[in-house]
Amino acid sequence: MWRGRGQALSGGSELGDLLGRYGRRMPLNPGDKAPALKLTDQAGNTVQLKDFQGQKVFIFFYPKADTPGCTTQACGMRDVLGDIGEIVVLGVSPDLPAKQAKFDEKYGLGFPLLSDEDHALAEAYGVWGEKSMYGKKYMGIVRSAFLIDESGRIAEAWLKVSPKDTPANLLKTLA
Repeated sequence: MWRGRGQALSGGSELGDLLGRYGRRMPLNPGDKAPALKLTDQAGNTVQLKDFQGQKVFIFFYPKADTPGCTTQACGMRDVLGDIGEIVVLGVSPDLPAKQAKFDEKYGLGFPLLSDEDHALAEAYGVWGEKSMYGKKYMGIVRSAFLIDESGRIAEAWLKVSPKDTPANLLKTLA
């Protein structure tokens, strides 16, 4: 059962009960294998999930670099890097690497920001969906985050998370 905005889904079919972009069940449930990723970061490096085998990885999806909510979310993650041990942090948005680089430089984020321009990774994680602003509907990133365990499986998932709750949710899970 969905427990509300930004709360972790931790078992069974909770994520599976939510509908994805095409009316399908969401592909991810805690315990499922995390979808592979191969994206370019803000420095032009190719980053793959398999590069972090044996480590926990925290992936957060944000709609657009250097906007107020996304800045709150990314800077919040930057500010807890010292509190989360060896967990790898990856930010993902549809922005091009050059825009991600400016975002990183402006705020000194210190972790990879991945460009998902064609939103294929967002779709694989079930976070590309219909949004609405001022009555206009459009497709975009649904701000969400995932903790992937050392074996490459989804440990926790937070959908429709608020920017300020992203780091707090991770810290609460690790406590």
